Amino acid sequence: MANPKTTPMMQQYLSIKEQNRDAILFYRMGDFYEMFFEDALLASRILEITLTSRNRNEAEKVPMCGVPYRAAQGYIARLISNGHKVAICDQVEDPALAKGLVKREVVRVITPGMIVEDALLDEKANNFVLSVVHFKGALGIAMVDISTGVFRVAESSDTDASVDEIRRIAPSEAVLPESARTDPLYGAVREALAASAVTWLAEGAFEHHRARQRLTGQFHTITLEGFGCESLEAAVCAAGGLLCYIQETQKQKIEHLSGIETYHLDQYLWVDDTSCQNLELLKNMRTGTRKGTLLGVIDRTKTAMGARLVRNWIRYPLLALEEIESRLDAVAEARGNAVGRREIREVLGEVRDLERLGTKITMGHCNARDLLALKSSLQQLPAIAGLLSEFQASLFQWEEALNELETLASLLEASIREDAPLTVQEGGLIKQGYHESLDSLVRISRDGKGLLATLEASEREKTGINTIKVRYNKVFGYYIEVPKTHSQSVPAHYHRKQTLVNAERYITDELKHFEQQVLGAEEKRAALEYEIFSDIRKKIVALNPAIQRVAAFLARLDCLLGLADLAETNGYHRPEFNLEGRLVIESGRHPVVETMIAGERFVPNTLRMDDTDSQVLIITGPNMAGKSTVLRQVAISVILAQLGSFVPAAKADMPVIDRIFTRVGALDNLAAGQSTFMVEMQETAHILNHATPASLVIMDEIGRGTSTFDGMSIAWAVAEYLHDLSGCGVKTLFATHYHELTELAGKKRRVKNFNIAVKEWNDDIIFLRKLVEGGTNRSYGIQVARLAGIPEKVIKRSKTILTRIETANNGVRGLSPDGGNGADDAKAPVQIEMFRPPEEILMDELRRLDTSQMTPLEALNTLDTLCRKAHCG
Repeated sequence: MANPKTTPMMQQYLSIKEQNRDAILFYRMGDFYEMFFEDALLASRILEITLTSRNRNEAEKVPMCGVPYRAAQGYIARLISNGHKVAICDQVEDPALAKGLVKREVVRVITPGMIVEDALLDEKANNFVLSVVHFKGALGIAMVDISTGVFRVAESSDTDASVDEIRRIAPSEAVLPESARTDPLYGAVREALAASAVTWLAEGAFEHHRARQRLTGQFHTITLEGFGCESLEAAVCAAGGLLCYIQETQKQKIEHLSGIETYHLDQYLWVDDTSCQNLELLKNMRTGTRKGTLLGVIDRTKTAMGARLVRNWIRYPLLALEEIESRLDAVAEARGNAVGRREIREVLGEVRDLERLGTKITMGHCNARDLLALKSSLQQLPAIAGLLSEFQASLFQWEEALNELETLASLLEASIREDAPLTVQEGGLIKQGYHESLDSLVRISRDGKGLLATLEASEREKTGINTIKVRYNKVFGYYIEVPKTHSQSVPAHYHRKQTLVNAERYITDELKHFEQQVLGAEEKRAALEYEIFSDIRKKIVALNPAIQRVAAFLARLDCLLGLADLAETNGYHRPEFNLEGRLVIESGRHPVVETMIAGERFVPNTLRMDDTDSQVLIITGPNMAGKSTVLRQVAISVILAQLGSFVPAAKADMPVIDRIFTRVGALDNLAAGQSTFMVEMQETAHILNHATPASLVIMDEIGRGTSTFDGMSIAWAVAEYLHDLSGCGVKTLFATHYHELTELAGKKRRVKNFNIAVKEWNDDIIFLRKLVEGGTNRSYGIQVARLAGIPEKVIKRSKTILTRIETANNGVRGLSPDGGNGADDAKAPVQIEMFRPPEEILMDELRRLDTSQMTPLEALNTLDTLCRKAHCG
């Protein structure tokens, strides 16, 4: 037996594998997808399936494993989730008609960013593949969600902003030029894409002229001016390279990518990735889920496309006041029409994911049930249009052009069977009465035996031979059998086919026609049904632009109605905007915390900021009192307002904020060799380098990662810098345990002190959760430690140590190991001073001087030293 590596089949496999070296090749053999060599070793381990060999009796064995063709999707999903690509190699000719080896080709490459199957996708989030190109001093960014047809580009010469945009997009896959592997210009880009699968393409794919030609060819235009990106050369390079990758992996025209959206990074409120995490906008920092996040609270959508859009709105709040007010107008009207809102939301609950349905149908990855889902969704449109006639807001105005889809719904109603199977090439798809020829084939297939009995009775009557039989066998097909005793009575149009001992077998033209009808009926029926199904699919593809417009409209409608429902249910109010820089939130609440606390009422807080005398608010108070909650709820209220939502407050009056920055705690990044303090300083540097007078800065406990003196100095300097930024400062909420920072209010005119009130009771404290004006010089650390469950012995020892330090005679050096040397308990809580006043230090040194033993020269030198210390202080 020849070595299997040299057989025609293995030669074909190896040839195809050579062209798809970066993917696991699913090689179709009958009812299985087989994998060989390294692919088999890798896949068997990941998929936990049996590894065997194709030539187990030979010394040089070929590793092999396989998965059933009909169950492949689940296995593919596991490989993709492990970061691998899968190349689907199918038989592209009928094995019954093949001469020799069946022809096979890779029909599609499935990658983390090239997925359209519902089972492999999160229905509530986009699945982006991203391309980034550095060209002529700018970074071009292009992204595609192939499952929905979203195609967007942007360009910026600001590397930091571009890298932050990459993190905001959070792609599942990235496509970069080969040079980006090592080019220092891409260093920050590579770091931002550390969690994404990366494919490296040849430089030619991103060459500007070719990229532009590829895009204009895709969109059937001669220029990109209509899309707003003709002059954005770096963006065009990125988009063209990305389109090249998509075409190479999908092996077909990508018709649903019919346009491209150009956006600019400065047209949205910039909430960097760190702030997104700190504010828990999309993901809970502890669990990694959406529970306990802003998204989890405000997403009340009824459709998958609405859920994706509201997520997008959270990440891209608006800056254009006109657009913000337009959304708020719609939310206000919907909140005021509870009956109409409820009725529309009920109908929206019957609408399937039109964005992804349209894509699956356009790309040919659909079955009859997808068409039924499209039909049932389109059938809801008249009801939605009718209910919307009650609403006046501009964003609720129905597009008349969308009514053309009613005809498509009628077509699908008339054609596709409700009980259609999952497969599309085995029949059972088309309703009776839709296609005359198909109905005839169905009748023949269904009534074959009955027709045969009718034909037999007819021949007996015509010939007068009552013993005639009409039968079938695989050798002759259908035949008429006549006993030899009646052979003289056989009609002339009977043609003898076979002679038996006691009978003769004949065929007739009528029987031959019947045979052709019956024998090929099932096969012809399945083929004709698939042909009809394909024709219907083409009609849908032609209307896909309209389907996508409907999807976009319904997604927006879903979001707005959900926000209105949220506002009514949770008592949110419409924010107002001003041009004077006021940020006033009266009785504001944290939208997430108020839904999760149990056993106590959420305490609302009022906060006022402006650019004249309350720009930097220094907020003190003990841990657990609620400082971080107040800080976060202000930032979240701004985000809600600018995405077009009502806010959890009795009243909100605010300017349009351009950027939100947060420095709220940090975890050691040990993998990158970064300590808590280094992360803290990097985040702070990012804020100081990018904040503008129109920004909002949230600083929570900066400087804790280093020594007390260093931390206090840094916090003070940072607060001063933000107050003085660009000569006019930036709105800053500065929570701190360094009570010395309250002195800034006396040195900087736009600094105000606030604290979170607590009440003392029998050496314990009660958190009042209320923000009040004025500073505090106490942290209540020991009391908080008691509340946290620290053993009482440790609490008492802490109070002893604190008392001794506070007396400042011998400090901690004066303490005995058992905590003696005086008081064994502290009668009253005290606060450690971060810095001793300079005059106290000088007084201590003067007390230690023995002037009776000093020479005049020593006295002069000592006096000079003390003077210099006094001036430095």
